[in-house]
Amino acid sequence: MKILMIEDNKSVSEMMGMFFKKEQWDASFAYDGNEAVEMFKSAPNDWDMITLDLNLPGKDGMEVSSEIRQISKTVPIIMLTARDSESDQVLGLEMGADDYVTKPFSSITLIARIKALHRRAQMGTTSSTEETDNQQTNYDVETGSFKLSSSTREAYLDDKLIPDLTPKEFDLLKTLAQKPKQVFSREQLLQLVWYYEFYGDERTVDAHIKKLRQKIEKVGPQVIQTVWGVGYKFDDSKAGD
Repeated sequence: MKILMIEDNKSVSEMMGMFFKKEQWDASFAYDGNEAVEMFKSAPNDWDMITLDLNLPGKDGMEVSSEIRQISKTVPIIMLTARDSESDQVLGLEMGADDYVTKPFSSITLIARIKALHRRAQMGTTSSTEETDNQQTNYDVETGSFKLSSSTREAYLDDKLIPDLTPKEFDLLKTLAQKPKQVFSREQLLQLVWYYEFYGDERTVDAHIKKLRQKIEKVGPQVIQTVWGVGYKFDDSKAGD
């Protein structure tokens, strides 16, 4: 794996560099936002993973994430933030991050998050490639009002494309839609979508659900329902009315 770590604290970078080396990962480091954007622009297809500090000189993490997403919709981004408020987390996800880790963090936790996100990204790439090779559009979910395809990474509600789904939003929607009306707890979604176990943050799920709902509502009725005290479910029974 080739990682770009964007972090202005050189002590943190040096510490994580040792862990990356132990995992036999090829890591490069950028210490301010402008440098990070230029490094990514110079070879956008070279990176398998980006870790991105929120507080950076030059351009902050929000700006960097937004600019990287304009170049690549698929490179996995984990945002590192000292801010522990839901609004900051949601904003980071809105700017294109796939996940966030709150500082101070343990190196073991960050490594585990990187592995989980990379594994999920690799599975998505393999699935899309296989289906594209078949030269046909296979819908993983198809009802009278909703359809979703892993080959195109697109989802439609009432024949309207749900816009600008991030990789993680798509995976979350797919997980829910494949088992309509089944209620998933936040813990289950962390394991199924993020592969987190024991060290996941349930607010990650809530933040992604919030952004996913906003995008769904642009094209039709809400199909992601909250089951209070339990979790979330997909129900498109009211769509198409």
